[in-house]
Amino acid sequence: MAYRYQVGVQQYLFADLKTVMAKASPARSGDFLAGVAAETYVERMAARMCLAAIPLKQFLQEPLIAYEADEVTRLIIDTHDAQAFAEISHLTVADFRDWLLQDSTDTATLQRVAKGITPEMAAAVSKLMRNQDLILVAKKCSVVTAFRNTIGLDGRLSVRLQPNHPTDDARGIAASILDGLLYGAGDAVIGINPATDNLTALMDLYYLVDEVINQYAIPTQSCILTHVTNQIQLIEKGTPIDLVFQSVAGTEKTNTSFGINLAILREAHDAAQSLKRGTVGQNVMYFETGQGSALSANANFGVDQQTCEARAYAVARHFSPLLTNTVVGFIGPEYLYDGKQIIRAGLEDHFCGKLLGLPIGCDVCYTNHAEADQDDMDTLMTLLGVAGITFIMGIPGADDIMLNYQTTSFHDALYLRKSLQLQPAPEFEAWLKRMLIMDTHGVVQPITAAHALLQNKPRQLMNVS
Repeated sequence: MAYRYQVGVQQYLFADLKTVMAKASPARSGDFLAGVAAETYVERMAARMCLAAIPLKQFLQEPLIAYEADEVTRLIIDTHDAQAFAEISHLTVADFRDWLLQDSTDTATLQRVAKGITPEMAAAVSKLMRNQDLILVAKKCSVVTAFRNTIGLDGRLSVRLQPNHPTDDARGIAASILDGLLYGAGDAVIGINPATDNLTALMDLYYLVDEVINQYAIPTQSCILTHVTNQIQLIEKGTPIDLVFQSVAGTEKTNTSFGINLAILREAHDAAQSLKRGTVGQNVMYFETGQGSALSANANFGVDQQTCEARAYAVARHFSPLLTNTVVGFIGPEYLYDGKQIIRAGLEDHFCGKLLGLPIGCDVCYTNHAEADQDDMDTLMTLLGVAGITFIMGIPGADDIMLNYQTTSFHDALYLRKSLQLQPAPEFEAWLKRMLIMDTHGVVQPITAAHALLQNKPRQLMNVS
């Protein structure tokens, strides 16, 4: 179906709904690379005015990627909750924006309609919103999940402790874990990006983190970010796996390039559930996504990168994860060129994820060849904190020495918690106070060499001064 909008004597014709969506997107390098971006500011505004008048129902009638050709589209359509949608089914995209911003549209209302909102609807309305709109609505959303602690409660900010090492050295990883714990990080997950996919080496990492968690009775969960098929094999071998990880995307073809499909994810989810390792909940999946992944796999089908990203959230939502993480600036400036584009993308991703009912965090990051710096990351991190981000990353010095990119540090998390009066997950906060890492007022304390965590080191650190 073609769409038209007239500006003065100039008429703009958009071939179909995905073209309107792409042309209405804020400018970003990935959409220009894909050849789908608006060519002028006027064309972008014409597309936005056109998009504003489109009924939300149209997204159910005109899939951006054909139902017959894509299992993500089939998942979105087949699991759509018509009853939840009924409350907003009469709205246009512009009306939907106004409705979301109303004070009467509160947390309970947003939870009630979440399963009636498709990713394309969320992406569409985000394109009409200013940054402050994205923040305000996301702040009203509440998504709570649990495994060994409770993630996403109001007034809380969790941190993924990311102790990566370029050679998977056990001493280096264990030292980084202790470093992070002493700064109050690690309640979201202790998650390692391994340098190898060797099953024996991966098993060693699982046992290492499991030992640390058990030795100090930490109410948190571990995850090794290897391919999901490796994790299925390791579960079969009796490995102590808490969360199952996988990168996911918004089209079947992109997921195929990752070596996955919905059936494999379902197998992994069921396998992890069977272990019953959670204590306060059984949300067992950890997903990561990122704008640009579909285009980098030549699998975006003319859909703009932000809408492809939102479609990935439908995949994640289907498996009720503990955590979902948009790794916003990791792919590079080919997709998000500078700090301005990274900041906008991070706010969009967080808004869409929360609106769809996902426990979403953000790896506030950039690569060294992007036109961005740590000040841009401070800005995005602060805006996301105001918007109610579920979790951020914690890496020693904000510099990942294994993946070679710039992200957020243990100190950044302390800043965000202090400035916005946020606390860790409640079970983890109680543990930090028992361990005298945090005082009764929620302030992380200076640590001496006599502290219990340093006196009673994991065996990997016993011979390290």
